[in-house]
Amino acid sequence: MKTANAFQIFWWVAIPYFAFGVFVIGTIWRWRYDQYGWTSRSTQLQERKFLKWGAPLFHYATFAAIGGHILGILIPAAVTNFLGIPDHAYHIFATVAGTVAAVLVIAGIAFLAFRRVFIPRVRATTSPVDWFALILILVIVITGTVPTIWNLFGLNYDYRDTVGVWFRGLFTGHPRPEVMITAPLVYKIHATAAWSVWIVWPFTRLVHAFSYPLRYLVRPYIVFRSKVASGPNEPGTSGRRWRRIGQRF
Repeated sequence: MKTANAFQIFWWVAIPYFAFGVFVIGTIWRWRYDQYGWTSRSTQLQERKFLKWGAPLFHYATFAAIGGHILGILIPAAVTNFLGIPDHAYHIFATVAGTVAAVLVIAGIAFLAFRRVFIPRVRATTSPVDWFALILILVIVITGTVPTIWNLFGLNYDYRDTVGVWFRGLFTGHPRPEVMITAPLVYKIHATAAWSVWIVWPFTRLVHAFSYPLRYLVRPYIVFRSKVASGPNEPGTSGRRWRRIGQRF
């Protein structure tokens, strides 16, 4: 295996740690000093038609994609082999699930991007850093979809032996940048865009991901009662609601 040079160590070790530090410190700073801006800045009042389709598609499909990354990158191949999962079955499941998640994420982004670009009231609420984050997310989705398409045509590449080893090494304190030398370019772009999102995350509306209203799942139901319109006041009563003798409640 080749030895990583200074640039590769900088790119695959220093930058990821820098991105993680900015992500953690920036998020804490944002929560401490900008809680008023800690919001998704919803544009539901400006436009609802595309939002009601795009937001659920994007969010749920993104959760599915993140779950797939956890299974594919954080869990070594030795674990799936120990559990008796054949490599062929693993790749089929990863390809099918990844394809479905990719299609749904792209559909959700298409709805949301259309709103941002073509609806003036929504476009006016979008800051430059939000545009930059959206572009990075598009790069992540595209570079994550291309390998999935490759797998559909049988061009399988086992990223668990390269990208997975490198990623796990960052969190175990034993980074191995040399394994990324032989990784395909699309995987390198995918990883670089992901770390870039971590850097800009604390300074965009993406921070609202940490404020998911989980308490809504266990709180009591809110009951809304409609008010029945009352008839006109009886003459001489001045609006008082006296009960006539013999009148039932």
